[in-house]
Amino acid sequence: MKVIKDNHLNEIKKIVQTGRVLTDESDRYSYSFDGSFGTFLPDVVIQTKSIQELAELVKLANREGIPVYPRGQATSLSGGPLPVHGGMVFDLSVMNDVLKIDEEDLVAIVSPGVLTASIHKAAEEKGLMYPPDPSSSHVSTIGGNLAENSGGPRGLKYGVTKDYVIGLEVITPEGEIIQTGGKTVKNVTGYDLTKLIVGSEGTLGIITKAILRLIPKPPATASLMAEFLNLVDAGRAISKILSSGILPSKMELMDRASIVAVENYQPMGLPIDAEAILLLELDGHPLALKDEVVKAEQLCMSVGANKVKIPKNNHEKDEIWKARKLVSPAIVRIKPTKISEDATVPRSRIPDMCERLQQIKEKYQIHLVVFGHAGDGNLHPNIICDKNDEDEMSRVEKAVAEIFTAAIELGGTLSGEHGIGTMKAPFMEMELGKAGLDMMKRIKEAWDPNHIMNPGKIFPEPGQKLELK
Repeated sequence: MKVIKDNHLNEIKKIVQTGRVLTDESDRYSYSFDGSFGTFLPDVVIQTKSIQELAELVKLANREGIPVYPRGQATSLSGGPLPVHGGMVFDLSVMNDVLKIDEEDLVAIVSPGVLTASIHKAAEEKGLMYPPDPSSSHVSTIGGNLAENSGGPRGLKYGVTKDYVIGLEVITPEGEIIQTGGKTVKNVTGYDLTKLIVGSEGTLGIITKAILRLIPKPPATASLMAEFLNLVDAGRAISKILSSGILPSKMELMDRASIVAVENYQPMGLPIDAEAILLLELDGHPLALKDEVVKAEQLCMSVGANKVKIPKNNHEKDEIWKARKLVSPAIVRIKPTKISEDATVPRSRIPDMCERLQQIKEKYQIHLVVFGHAGDGNLHPNIICDKNDEDEMSRVEKAVAEIFTAAIELGGTLSGEHGIGTMKAPFMEMELGKAGLDMMKRIKEAWDPNHIMNPGKIFPEPGQKLELK
């Protein structure tokens, strides 16, 4: 990859007439990191709302072999926007002007810098719902969600981001502006480029607009919390409920370490003697929900639940879900570094994955906390550590590698919603096989022959290993 020279900077400044070109080292350092690991300094940062200016910049980059790194709010946990080869960072968070709800066609039209939570709010004001709800939705941009194919607690019932994207506007690696899909829910014209681009982590182009499918908001919700004296029993309860015909909108798991951390952080009367708690949210018609809550309670008790709590009012319901939201801020008080993984297994293998995680925790003597979207097998094992402790980080690296291996061996996947980025790239062949990974590389080569679009992501570079130190 080429280093940006003075003549390149002069051309960049000529192209960017409506935005900003940031070259000061202090500004560039602000764009050198994300929510994962590693610091990489870009040569220049561009902020512009003009799609035409961005397209011209991409043409320059493609001609000169300069890396281009699209970036939203940099909440990525996998290294998605890191400028690992320098080059140009495009700050797309400034492109936040378009947020239109079309009630007749049941779609939202959005620009990439719009916060996901803003889409939720705008849709709900019209009695509609945009289902994907990543935990970072109050700070993450929809462009980042599209790039990583984000999920969230509601993924169990409603699916992930790609299930709600029906059209895109994209700048190709050659600087062309193309449209994929449209406003129609049914569209089988040619290859589905929309689905190919969503989840491609910025390696195939830059998303500048999206058309998102909306659904009517369910009329009512109900919740319950089940306590278990054994983590594996909680895993069995998940499988039992899902095979009974009940499909919760959310199904979240908290192990004992996360329960204790939350209770120490903000006392709420959580059962600190329990090995796990299972949180369920059901949505639909109020009469149907009454029956489903009773049935879910019975199923939990049948596989060893110690106690099931059904909130009597909205306040009690909010308290249950508040506990889940407090896990992340609570556990980082224990140690300063949090490694959040999202290896995912089939629902039937959740109890097996729970057992494997307990074995890994004991083998490497690490502080492993398990919480997350248990209903879809996305257990979110989090390791709490101190990145300044080299001995601990060496054990953590081995543990993370073993978590990935366990997920693959159980028929699962490296990532349920965080993406591959830089962190999981070394493990891609383990899941896809040599031929499968090669097919992806050939698609990348066809789209981006000069390898300028977010290089260093998804595909492992020779000798690349997981490094957290």
